[in-house]
Amino acid sequence: MELLVLREGVHGIPTESYAEALRSRLDGHAIRYARTPDEEREAIPTADVVTGLRLDRSLLERADALDVFACAYAGTGHLPLDALAEHGVRVTNAAGVHTPNASEQAIGSMLAFSRRLHEAARADTWQPATPTELSGSTVTIVGLGAIGRGIAKRLEPFGVTTIGVRRTPESGGPTDEVLGPDSLHDALARSQFVVLCCPLTDETRGLVGPEELGTLPPDAVLVNVARGEVIDTDALVEYLRRGWIGGAALDVTDPEPLPDDHPLWGLDDALITPHSAGSTPAYYERLADIVAENVGRLDSGASLRNEVRIETSDDLE
Repeated sequence: MELLVLREGVHGIPTESYAEALRSRLDGHAIRYARTPDEEREAIPTADVVTGLRLDRSLLERADALDVFACAYAGTGHLPLDALAEHGVRVTNAAGVHTPNASEQAIGSMLAFSRRLHEAARADTWQPATPTELSGSTVTIVGLGAIGRGIAKRLEPFGVTTIGVRRTPESGGPTDEVLGPDSLHDALARSQFVVLCCPLTDETRGLVGPEELGTLPPDAVLVNVARGEVIDTDALVEYLRRGWIGGAALDVTDPEPLPDDHPLWGLDDALITPHSAGSTPAYYERLADIVAENVGRLDSGASLRNEVRIETSDDLE
């Protein structure tokens, strides 16, 4: 089988390392790495599997043998999914690659707020602090995909109560309770921390607006490792300015990058990181595990891991 690794990389990690990771796992298969657009166009006609961040329509038109496009992102909304389906190309994603690092980022944010570390980091004099404890709190996790499940698992030693919110609550999950979207407000009203790790869809865009923020207890902290557009930013700024919620840890923002003059930067209870939850030196190693496993499944005729259902979309999964 012939695999083609496209040149565009993630998080500043050279894609050569991705190709090497695949070679180490797929002895006997041809792994080609394209360093230039010309090399991509030259190599794609005979590739059975192509992997990378994106596959534009002009390149797809040259993919005569393509069976699977293995997207290097967890999200696939940027891909020409209809065109891929018309060409009979199956699509997989990188779901699960971010689980350890994004989970650690979310838990680190909760610990920072519970122990008031964000205040200490900004202080330039010795000041009394009034930290609390993560232990004994209630944490709502919105989205029980790989990252949401990873957060719930890593929270177990902290002695917290967890509530999961997902589109299909009947599917269950690793949280103490699992609720559907219609019960989101019930979960928010009981939470000291709310972690957003759902994909951005029509249903989740603006999911947390004035009504949801108004439902949170005044000491609650909102943690977003999903997408910035899941939160109504103007409403969040208003609630933080007035002290109506305890704080927000935002790894993603709307707009993004956050402009230097945006009011969020001046709020003491806003902890902002530059979309770094997804960054990890193990990114391509984990992605290579998924792609190599799927090559084996292609050989055996088994169903693919992380295959994207093009005809439908998930919301809170």
